[in-house]
Order: sequence, then structure tokens, then C-alpha cells
Amino acid sequence: MDMLWKQAAIERLKLYEPKRLSLKSIPQEIRRLELEMQSIRSATSDGSPSKGGGSGREDMYLSNIVRREEQARIWVSLTDSALSLLNDEERLLLDRFFIHPEKQAADRLAGDLHIDVKTVYRRKDDALCRFTVALYGKTEM
Repeated sequence: MDMLWKQAAIERLKLYEPKRLSLKSIPQEIRRLELEMQSIRSATSDGSPSKGGGSGREDMYLSNIVRREEQARIWVSLTDSALSLLNDEERLLLDRFFIHPEKQAADRLAGDLHIDVKTVYRRKDDALCRFTVALYGKTEM
């Protein structure tokens, strides 16, 4: 497997959990910003009534966050799809090495899977290759 593809797949697995969790916080951040903008608009000092809608800058901030949320959803969905094509053992290997890394993952997996450490590393590499193919469609340029 080409090292660029392998490194891209590893980086994607390392970012998977933070991106997945961000999908829960983005709607809360959007709501917080909307409330903040409403309170700023309602605190006008000239006595004129506050009207709905935000300034161009406020709208730009919200649009940017919404775009980022959509990109994150697509990114997570594509990663989920690639992971779903792996078997349970392959997902476990990638999870313990990259998504939720554990200290001495190879030794612990060897015990859990009743295989030697060398086999753990070989199967991890095979799982990473299958994940890369599932995600990118190929492993060589």
C-alpha cells in the first residue's frame, strides 16, 4: 500500500471520533450564536425596535458554521460507510490502534484474539488496507 494512502487513512481514523463528536456540539454552537446575536440586536441604544435577521457578518458566521457541519456530516458518513465494510475484528484492530488508541494495544489484542503479536500487526495492516480501499477506492497512485 502506498505510504501516502496509508498515512491519509491513519489520519482519518485518528480524526474520526473528534469529528463525530463535533456533530453533537455544532447545533448547540449555532443556537448559542443565534441567541447572542438576538441579544445584541435587542440591546440597541437608539430606542428603535429590533428587527429580525442578522447583519452580513452575523449571517456569514452562521453560514460558515452550517457549511462546516455539512462537511463534517459527509466526512463522518463516508468514514462510517468504509468502516461498515470491515468485519468485527478489523474494526476492533483499527479502533484500538487509531480511533481510541490504547497503550500496548498489540499485546492486549493478542490476548483478546488469542493470536501472537506479529499476527496482530499483520492483521492491523490488512485491516488498514481494506479500510483504505473501502474509503478511497484504491491504495496506489
